[in-house]
Amino acid sequence: MHNFFEFMLGLLKEPAIMVGLIAFIGLIAQKSDISTILKGTIKTVMGFLILGFGANALIGALNNFSTVFTEAFGVSGVIPNNEAIVAVAQETFGYEMALIMFFAFIVNIILARITPLKYIFLTGHHTMFMSMLVAVILSTGGIKGTALVAIGSLIVGALMVIMPAIAQKYTEKVMGTDQLAMGHFSTLSYVISGYIGSKFGDTSKTTEDINVPKSLMFLRDTPVAVAATMAVFFMIASVIAGGQFVNTISNGQNWVVFTFMQSLTFAGGVYIVLQGVKMLIAEIVPAFKGISDKLVPGAKPALDCPMVFPVAPNAVLIGFLSSFSAGLLMMAIQGMMGWTIIVAGVVPHFFVGGASGVYGNATGGLRGAILGAFTQGICISILPMLLLPVLGGLGLEATTFSDFDFGVVGLVLGWVVS
Repeated sequence: MHNFFEFMLGLLKEPAIMVGLIAFIGLIAQKSDISTILKGTIKTVMGFLILGFGANALIGALNNFSTVFTEAFGVSGVIPNNEAIVAVAQETFGYEMALIMFFAFIVNIILARITPLKYIFLTGHHTMFMSMLVAVILSTGGIKGTALVAIGSLIVGALMVIMPAIAQKYTEKVMGTDQLAMGHFSTLSYVISGYIGSKFGDTSKTTEDINVPKSLMFLRDTPVAVAATMAVFFMIASVIAGGQFVNTISNGQNWVVFTFMQSLTFAGGVYIVLQGVKMLIAEIVPAFKGISDKLVPGAKPALDCPMVFPVAPNAVLIGFLSSFSAGLLMMAIQGMMGWTIIVAGVVPHFFVGGASGVYGNATGGLRGAILGAFTQGICISILPMLLLPVLGGLGLEATTFSDFDFGVVGLVLGWVVS
């Protein structure tokens, strides 16, 4: 009997299995046949594991970049990247995170059932990031064990219906339907971008009216854009740090080759993470459908931010570049002020900046896309800096949470528990 309990605990401590279990329950609730249940469960677990492989590749390259960057500019640059910070925190808080994530889904369904906020938050990895953030901050505040999981689940579950609701009026405008919602914890980025677009934009000229030069089309391909931008940054840092320094961390690889290989490794890691997320989402969304259809009539799925990309592909590119410029500007300001420098992370600026571009474009055309994405780009460069002290020991890492909502929730929660 004792062995059986150890086995069960071992299973539940493995977050990949927890996520698989959620899919398993959902598929059973739909009375799916054995083969569908097996396929859905196994692919969910595999998606989670693939995400882990990608995160490991990412972190390796990020750490090298961080080392070279610090040497080159004499500053500590913190790279905001959710996957990376969660992978780092997994060691200490993996179990609590998995439990909060599981119960937050249940809280989400209950709230969607009994309140007018009929949103089912289906972006599993963002639920995971938020569960991790909340677990870390509550434990920094001295909350442990069952209390940590209970309070954490209530907070995350509530955010899973409140956040999509806050952005819904703009999401409707973007998507042309009220049947879909934004389930991505950078909600406030999209709200601010939509608001700025509506106030200062000009809808007569949209982003889709302009032609992207053929020479820049490669930036529409995420892994290529990530590899190219990272290579430029890494190469500048390597040149300034000097080949001799880079050779000390390159394991005998030529420093120029090392720089390019690390940039490609980083991009490869991002690509693997995206694939893992897609695989995970592809299986868990239909599984969840089973849970929500049975329990919450009229539920609206809140989906990940790439849901808006096809609406205005040019706006994605423009939003990314605009948000990224804001990030670079803030790096210069942070450097001059002697603050912690938040490195303009390609991942958040691409996804969040890109989606913000789509929101800004929907409410204020081309100008809205540029201004909206730029404004939120400044916000996502300041918030991670303010969040670091709240994360306790985790705030000393070379990476941190990147999105708007994590910054706001983290600061408010940190202030409450301190």
